[in-house]
Amino acid sequence: MNLATLDLNLVPALRALLEERNVTRAGTKVGLSQPAMSAALSRLRRHFGDELLARAGNSYTLTPLGTVLLELIATTCELLERVFTCQASFDPTVERREFTLLASDYAVAVFGAELARVVHDEAPGVRLRFLQVGPALVESIATSLSSVDGLLMPHGVISGFPSMDLFADRWTCLVADDHPEIGDSLTLADLARLPWAVYQRTHDAPAARQLSLLGIDARVEVSVETFQLLPAMVAGTTRVALVQERLAARLGPNSGVRTLPCPFDAVPLNEALWWHNAHTQDAAHSWLRDTAARVGAAL
Repeated sequence: MNLATLDLNLVPALRALLEERNVTRAGTKVGLSQPAMSAALSRLRRHFGDELLARAGNSYTLTPLGTVLLELIATTCELLERVFTCQASFDPTVERREFTLLASDYAVAVFGAELARVVHDEAPGVRLRFLQVGPALVESIATSLSSVDGLLMPHGVISGFPSMDLFADRWTCLVADDHPEIGDSLTLADLARLPWAVYQRTHDAPAARQLSLLGIDARVEVSVETFQLLPAMVAGTTRVALVQERLAARLGPNSGVRTLPCPFDAVPLNEALWWHNAHTQDAAHSWLRDTAARVGAAL
């Protein structure tokens, strides 16, 4: 396929048609008349050799190919927008721009909040948008990074993309204040015996994966989407959880939990900012990375 032969005006039309499944509504969405959108649909059908929208009574449904394209088109449009908004220079004092970062709740609480304060002071027209990172995003990391401005993720989870170290942290164990079986320390036998509360999936934290190498198969009772929910899942129970020391330090006196040293040499956490190769030379992204580096150094 020769990209030069394609009419890129059809890209937003395709997205609107697939999302709205209605020619009139799709035209309104992108500012085209109903006849113009009908013509665009005809051209798209000829290009793909497929109806894309199939009539079902008084409405339309997506064909199998249309369903596949719907999953691709949003990322494609976001990537195209990023390509054509790249700048040779970036003045944070006057520019208006939104940066989208994928991050865990831990990274947002420990690092993102401070980054937002610095951006507020230095770049009044810049907005930060944090999206929760999940297992599906990590498993399709190339696609994920192509549609955002960066990813906050520790080393040991992904590789093969540019990254910049931000700050270091350590893991600590969390148990209930009134745990009936645990005193001032934990043993590996305790970790093997006690039930667990974990983040997302058992081995989504590098230190948790390390336990499996020590022959400990964590008996998971509860899994949560955020690190900040772990204390609530531990308080008043016999469960144990792994949390980062910087996050644990933010717990209040009435959290119902206490921290204990890990009974093994838990691999340190080195948080980094990752980005797609396409963003490396962009002036706006360079400013964002420089700002993130300053915030990380301050931590």
